Amino acid sequence: MSQGLLNFAAERKIFTVSELSLEIKNLLEKKFPDIWVSGEVSNFRGATSGHLYFTLKDANAQIRAVCFRNQARYLKFKPQDGISVIARGHLSIYEARGEYQLYVDYLEPAGVGALQLAFEQLKAKLAAEGLFDPARKKPLPVLPRTVGVVTSPTGAVIRDILRVLKRRFRNMNVTLYPVKVQGEGAAEEIAAGIEYFNKHRAADVLIVARGGGSLEDLWAFNEEAVARAIAASRIPVISAVGHETDFTIADFVADLRAPTPSVAAELVVHRKQDFVDELAERVRRMGQSLRLMLSEAREEFTALRMHHVFQTIRTRIGERAQRVDDAIVELARLMRQKLHEGRHAWLEASAGIVRYDFRRLLSLKRSALAERDTALRSGFERCVIGRRNRLAQVQAILQERSPLTILNRGYSITRDAQGHIVRDAAQVAIGDDLAIRLARGELGATVRDKKV
Repeated sequence: MSQGLLNFAAERKIFTVSELSLEIKNLLEKKFPDIWVSGEVSNFRGATSGHLYFTLKDANAQIRAVCFRNQARYLKFKPQDGISVIARGHLSIYEARGEYQLYVDYLEPAGVGALQLAFEQLKAKLAAEGLFDPARKKPLPVLPRTVGVVTSPTGAVIRDILRVLKRRFRNMNVTLYPVKVQGEGAAEEIAAGIEYFNKHRAADVLIVARGGGSLEDLWAFNEEAVARAIAASRIPVISAVGHETDFTIADFVADLRAPTPSVAAELVVHRKQDFVDELAERVRRMGQSLRLMLSEAREEFTALRMHHVFQTIRTRIGERAQRVDDAIVELARLMRQKLHEGRHAWLEASAGIVRYDFRRLLSLKRSALAERDTALRSGFERCVIGRRNRLAQVQAILQERSPLTILNRGYSITRDAQGHIVRDAAQVAIGDDLAIRLARGELGATVRDKKV
């Protein structure tokens, strides 16, 4: 009996915790190397390392799951609590906690495609940030100098755009930034193209385009990088992706969505003839307006010129001008008189030339005559300048005291029915008609009350 007990004790196998965990791990990995599991995501947590941690559960059980960064980067959507998913991976033990968990290699939403779910998630996220707000959308330029196109350099899209632009505006400048429009790296190239045009201000409006295709084919235009680049663009962006029934995230963020690339080319610029016709019409309307303004100004000028106030001013200016003419005539007479007196004095002096040296006396007389002539001319010029300055002063005073100048300050001239200027309220009686002259125009009035 005791021998049997001893033999039983000798046959015991005692495992350490680590050994037991390793044995279970080997069994699980061997038994479940590749399995599919469906369940609802809960306790989702995304680590800064890029790893995803969550729990898959149903009504009766749950299992921990982890998707490492290398696999997570290929997921088309972001897991979140409450989403039903189908996961593919293998079972193993996380020895540090002694828990078994599912190591996920692939994940897809149950009942809806991963791309469609990713589309809806990003759409909701960007809408919450206000990137679809109509208030932030920029208007297209009326006549862009350069149109930037971000699309594939091959295929029908760029040919259609160039053909339409050539038909509508033959000498329009077009700059193409060639990119891939589907596949790995396409979104980054499209975003880089948009950023290039903004950095170098190489266009006035952008067309981001590609032809039609499936959701997978158009997926580059549903990437967040492209949406952010369009939203950050200072240049207006037209999204022309796919056919009329196709919608992408780029369509919602862009300043304008075109159903097709050809329509985008039609929207980006009007026909050249439309501009020519519009300019001709504006020139015609401007000419009519100018002719009307000139006619009205001419009539107003004529009315003002014929006003009796200006007639009086012209009469006074004429009188002043006549006085100036009289002064000039008087100055000329005085100058001739001075010259005559000088000549007479010279003749008297020359009578005794026989008693003196002729050449010396002649030189002296010539010098004296020149001095007198210079003095006379200087005096005449000073007199003329003084008279002209006086005339200018008088004209300035007349202009300042002109009735129109006073009227422009807000005053008016009131006349009674006989045309007499009213200076005292006692000159009129209640019921008398008055004419009030303003700086521009004239008013009729009737005396209803007065205070003396």
